[in-house]
Amino acid sequence: MTATPHAPVGAASAAAATAPLSANALTGKRRLAFASFVDENYLPGFLALLRSLALSNPGVCEDFIVLHDDLRPQSVASIRALHPRVRFHRVDAARYDSYEKGDQDNYLVRKAYFILDVFRLRDYDTIITLDTDMVVLGDLSELLQLREGLAAVPQFFYGQHKLNSGLLVIQREYLSDEFCARIDATGRSGDYELDKHDQGILNSVLDGDFVHLDSRYNFVKRRLSGDKPVPDDTAILHFTGRHKPWQGGESGYTQAEDRWREFELSDAEFYAAYMAVSGAMHHDLVVKYGTEHVARTGDVESARKVAHAHINAGGFQEAADILGSVHIPVDDTWPHEVLGHALMSVSRYEEAKVQLHLAAGSPVRAATSFGRLAQIAWIHGDDSAAHAYAMQGLAVDPTHRPNRLMRLRTQGHDLPAPREGRPEDQLAHVAFYMPQQGNAGDKLLPESVRLAVGTSTGANGGADTETGDRRWHSIHAHRLFDKAALERVNARRGLVIGGGGLFIPDTAPNGNSAWQWNVPDENLNAIDVPIVVYAVGFNAFDGQSYRAGRFNSSLRQLVERSAFFALRNHGSIEKVRALLPASLHDKVRFQPCPTTVTRQLVDGWSDPAPGQRENTVMINAAYDRAGLRFGHDYAHFLAEMAKAVRALDRHAEVQCVAHSLDDEKIAFDLRREHDVSLPVIPMYDFDNDAIRDTYARTKLVIGMRGHAGMIPFGCGTPIISLISHPKMAYFLRDIDRPEWGVSVHDKNLGSVLTERALGLLDDHAGSVADVHGRQQELWKVTQSNAADLRAILGA
Repeated sequence: MTATPHAPVGAASAAAATAPLSANALTGKRRLAFASFVDENYLPGFLALLRSLALSNPGVCEDFIVLHDDLRPQSVASIRALHPRVRFHRVDAARYDSYEKGDQDNYLVRKAYFILDVFRLRDYDTIITLDTDMVVLGDLSELLQLREGLAAVPQFFYGQHKLNSGLLVIQREYLSDEFCARIDATGRSGDYELDKHDQGILNSVLDGDFVHLDSRYNFVKRRLSGDKPVPDDTAILHFTGRHKPWQGGESGYTQAEDRWREFELSDAEFYAAYMAVSGAMHHDLVVKYGTEHVARTGDVESARKVAHAHINAGGFQEAADILGSVHIPVDDTWPHEVLGHALMSVSRYEEAKVQLHLAAGSPVRAATSFGRLAQIAWIHGDDSAAHAYAMQGLAVDPTHRPNRLMRLRTQGHDLPAPREGRPEDQLAHVAFYMPQQGNAGDKLLPESVRLAVGTSTGANGGADTETGDRRWHSIHAHRLFDKAALERVNARRGLVIGGGGLFIPDTAPNGNSAWQWNVPDENLNAIDVPIVVYAVGFNAFDGQSYRAGRFNSSLRQLVERSAFFALRNHGSIEKVRALLPASLHDKVRFQPCPTTVTRQLVDGWSDPAPGQRENTVMINAAYDRAGLRFGHDYAHFLAEMAKAVRALDRHAEVQCVAHSLDDEKIAFDLRREHDVSLPVIPMYDFDNDAIRDTYARTKLVIGMRGHAGMIPFGCGTPIISLISHPKMAYFLRDIDRPEWGVSVHDKNLGSVLTERALGLLDDHAGSVADVHGRQQELWKVTQSNAADLRAILGA
């Protein structure tokens, strides 16, 4: 049966009928939060805690749950001023009033139980509770990486059997109705140390079954009696007892209370202190504190930091705005370079060039600035100027990679342009044409799109396997689509846009479309030949955002103007339809990435016989946007991959296959951290035939990049996806094989990956046959779409 152009494949039909899953649900990325119970009396302590957390861990910003029974609006505003991701949760006080207590009338005793409401939260995988009489003095990354059990520091006076509940690291298995029922039963029975309140209940329920943390994570004040200094390795200092620092303190603890008063700051002082910290800073904190600090002070260095944070998150206009709001001295070159970057990213090219020329006056900023000037010239089609700027950059820094790539890309700028076929015989093709040493998947894509479209546009209804300049006119998506480009397109038979994840905000930012094709609206709307959008992907990561107004408008116009608009997975279809008016939803159809049907497209393809495959397993890991991929779990991922490699290496040679140069990092890190060595296959240096041949000859590919799964699958090779991006799950859902994926955050990644890999290897012939069968379903969709393309584009 031939699939209709709009019909999902396999499990996709069920998936399409349900609400889209969150990116977190698709990737398995852990959701973490901090939590505290706060009331008006302890508010000063909590504000100091928030300041200390940001200043001691400037690269950490997770949700902070404020449990409360009532807070004044002014108090809520004070809290919001100190943290960008606060969530307020009102406690059901009546529940805890039903507990047996040592002193029912003491309000402090009554409220001591309210922190237990944290166990009723269901939105997180890990929650770290902090008492409001604590300050954070050191790195908490070890706590953020914990994956097992309920962790706490044992009590100072009572040995190792009982925990101090001032700090708890709670994993999802304890955030359950069953555990809450045990808490309630114990509280109502009174079968616990009544004078220990919430702590007494937890110790009764757990009976010593908790993960023991070092005392530095809950270093109680009583350890410092006699005015001892706070140890240097203290991560969290806890002011236990009746006397709190904000209430006047207690004799004999002067040095400890001095540490607390380091965080007794006004908002303005706190913002200035945060912007002065060194090391990694979290985007949300930089933007929250830095924006207000810059507005108050006009500080240029803080404005640069805020702008840089915006750029890293795709907020290019916001970056331009904040740096444009301050006076940058002529000789302060770094802010000029960042402003130039922001301006070119919103297509304010002439203004950008001024800023970049100013920045190029410093040897420290010159190579990067010349590289950006070269990029602007290349975007405008001036290869000669781009080459000259790249050479200037290399004169300053011969190792500067963007300038080296631009030199290679433009080294033939003074040669005659290659001869093309007749315009009336050609299709124009907008794509991301990968330069030398670029991403192997992106290198293969343009040719794969041409082969797939050629199945419907050959003479007399046959296939046209020609992918060169005679039949195709190439238009790089990142170059400005100006009036001259428009004229060239309108002289062709049609325009094909694809493939790859062109709907992504930061690979080649511009202000004309806010996605990878740099096309102004007026030129898009002046195209008068059929427009075919073919197998494009919506590739935004969880945590990335588009300039919504510009992107949404450009997307809508593209869909309206297209004669054929197809996305490469149903997850992308869901995302794009959500941005379009309902009247355009039916125009968005499914077309698998053509790399997934490679065996059907390549003329003369021959599958390797079982004995011809090499006894290898190839592993690919991606490191672009590593923070969005791994969160706090990279050390865990690396350790689990080391386990899997050791286990699989007993069955086949395990190799690292690098789609881009950065992908080699897993080989370096495994060797350095776990003494595991992998040979590296530099696929970024391969041509398209070598890419296909390499993937066709191996037995299994375990890949994190989308095309480290789709290309080997298209070549008939079994795959397992390391899921760190929703698109991986989208593809596996479309082919009804979700078990071929495992999250990089999976608690048991090493054993799960080993088990699934060995399952595919043990019945390799059956696994290959399964791949062929799944691929055949995608080929049916491609053939069905080809019939429509034939009518649109003709022969």
